[in-house]
Amino acid sequence: MPVKTRVAGGAWTRGTERRSSMSHASTVAVLGAGALGAAMAMRLGDTGHEVRLWNRTEERARAVAEHSAGVTAVRAVGDAVSGASVVITVLRDGDAVAEVMSDAIGRIDNDAVWVQASTVGPRYAGLLAGLARDHGVAYLDAPVSGSTAPARQGKLVWLAAGPEGVLTRARPVLDDLGSSVLHVGTGVEGSAVKLVVNAWMAASTVAMSDVLSLCDALGVDHTTFVRVLEAGPLAMPYELQKVGVMDDASYAPGFAVQLALKDIELAAAAATPSPLLQAVRDRLEATVAAGHDNDDLAAVDYLRRPPS
Repeated sequence: MPVKTRVAGGAWTRGTERRSSMSHASTVAVLGAGALGAAMAMRLGDTGHEVRLWNRTEERARAVAEHSAGVTAVRAVGDAVSGASVVITVLRDGDAVAEVMSDAIGRIDNDAVWVQASTVGPRYAGLLAGLARDHGVAYLDAPVSGSTAPARQGKLVWLAAGPEGVLTRARPVLDDLGSSVLHVGTGVEGSAVKLVVNAWMAASTVAMSDVLSLCDALGVDHTTFVRVLEAGPLAMPYELQKVGVMDDASYAPGFAVQLALKDIELAAAAATPSPLLQAVRDRLEATVAAGHDNDDLAAVDYLRRPPS
């Protein structure tokens, strides 16, 4: 049976036999124990890595560690990154990353890689790259496509930008978290691609809700609609899965509405939104105002009455 033990420095871990002793196993610091950070930490622990999990609210990191093999909750962010070969930041926004890393970066080892996985937009990604450069820390601008379930299953898609050699050093960790590691550039292209991908995701989810309303108006059964899409090239697995979620009005968070809105606003700051993206932004704002800010993106469907 697993035994929870306390280690030096006030950290908590859950002792258990490791599933593997893979040669690529390493010490990884995950900064941020939100839904995605927690899922990443658990996955890395499951695949044999020694994971140090830090969160501003310590109880969240401790709760993850108490139920995860190979994950230790660390109280001080400097202690989390010191000695880690890879440091992954999975925080809410650029301000949070900058604040946390300004304190922690001096403790990162010379041969470590900072994998900046938070969605911060290209402007902030450039500022964070400059922070890394000023401290001689190897840096990857590497947000992901995918949320908690793909992270837990090791099926994230990495949108990595940075020097090839730095990517190679971080690759064993990225491979254990993702089904694909796409090298999209050498600067902060990863953050730019992520905004484009998330704009597409938000727009397609709003479109699915609106089309379900059209199905209801025309008397088209949703199962029939899905079968038609699945039979041809218009099938989009992510959105087909949303049909059942929307019909059940079950909005357990995978990717929260407030995060989608944050990303649309980052995109709007970089380029004037098209009429379509402005409509998506308005829909997200209305959904947040209706109290669905922490619900899954499917909650944009909250106004539609699912068929009984």
